[in-house]
Amino acid sequence: MNARLSYYILLLAMIAPFTGSAQQERSLGLQDAVLLAKQYNRTLKASALDISIAGEQVRVAKSLSLPAAQLGAQYTHYFALPAFFGFGANGNSSKIPYDRFGGRDQFSGAISASYPLYNPVAAPTRKAAQLREQVSRELYRQSAIDVAADVQQTYLGILVLAERLKLQQESLLRNEKALADARSLLAQGRGLRVDTLRAYTAVENLKPDMLKLNFAIEVGKQQLITLMGMDSLTQITLTDSLVVNAPIAIPPENELYEQALHQRPDLQALALQQQVSEQQASLARAARLPVVSAVAQYQLQTQASKFDFANANWPSTSFAGAQVVLPLFTGFSNQAKVRQAEMARNQSGIRLTEAQQALKTTVKQVIANLKQTYDRMQTQLNVKETALQGYDIVQYRYAKGVTSRLDLTDAELALTAAQLNYLEAVFDYRSAAIELARTSGNEGFIIK
Repeated sequence: MNARLSYYILLLAMIAPFTGSAQQERSLGLQDAVLLAKQYNRTLKASALDISIAGEQVRVAKSLSLPAAQLGAQYTHYFALPAFFGFGANGNSSKIPYDRFGGRDQFSGAISASYPLYNPVAAPTRKAAQLREQVSRELYRQSAIDVAADVQQTYLGILVLAERLKLQQESLLRNEKALADARSLLAQGRGLRVDTLRAYTAVENLKPDMLKLNFAIEVGKQQLITLMGMDSLTQITLTDSLVVNAPIAIPPENELYEQALHQRPDLQALALQQQVSEQQASLARAARLPVVSAVAQYQLQTQASKFDFANANWPSTSFAGAQVVLPLFTGFSNQAKVRQAEMARNQSGIRLTEAQQALKTTVKQVIANLKQTYDRMQTQLNVKETALQGYDIVQYRYAKGVTSRLDLTDAELALTAAQLNYLEAVFDYRSAAIELARTSGNEGFIIK
């Protein structure tokens, strides 16, 4: 028993460091969260694979201009030898004679090669594949921008919830103190029962909100962990704050529009898609032209009886030449492909124009949101400071017996509302800054 007990103790000692590390809490700044997401986010990994797939498609397109070689072999066993007409004893005046000869086991092997001297399809196919690879890269950049923005929005949302929870806790402490005072005054016969009931109701109303905030923080952290591509069991602690150190410089509308027009990956992808459609039209037209190739082949063949190829003859045959293939009629498919490619090009142009027009509205909206959220944040800051001063004055007057408990309760509610409104204004301002960076096509760390 002592040996078995020692074994279990040793086993637990070996497992303990790993279980502890799995639940180890990790401190995480906003910039660290963005960098981890850009490195491990699963959506970005899938987009990166799209780039690799497009790169392999470019190699496939380039192969249309490169030589190709094939090695083939064939073995055949004849139960009845093939018939050769024109000679033999099996015939008469009304029938052509024939005879059967050769080996029942036949084998042939050949190596052949071809080189496209002129292939009109090769160039547009290669250009279209290269453009699709560029489209994949632009879409990856757009995904990186979106993921960075989502990470920052989620991170800031968790900070807001944590600050709201902190404010609720402060409010709870103030209301619990008010409840204790009301009970003391009621016991002394100097207070009213309705004041005690009102203070008790205020305390109990805060507790469900705090529980709801705690659950929301946990859900937000799980969303952030998923965005960063981390293990779901990871515990994180956020180290940044909602403090706005300095206002963000707001660019003019024209400047922001031009910057977004040249930097936004989604707009670049639409422009590239229009070029892809143009290459598809060129490809459809090139399919009407002839293909000229140089061909060559070297072949060995033999026949034997009872699979005795070792003692058989192996005559060889070789040739080289040129081959021309001209499509005469393809069931009107080429004409349909040309029209289809032209319509796709027009469709891409319409989508690009629509996106550019929508960008003007987005730019105007983003700048307006940034301006109004900053003004609202400054206003709410003044309101919060005023509410704090008012609460301090009412609390002092209440301690001196000059004002009523109802006035103190109203001042506390006004202070809590002002603090929450300021917190919401800060979040809206920083969210507007994130949208500004996303609109401009910023690939790096969006806000600081």
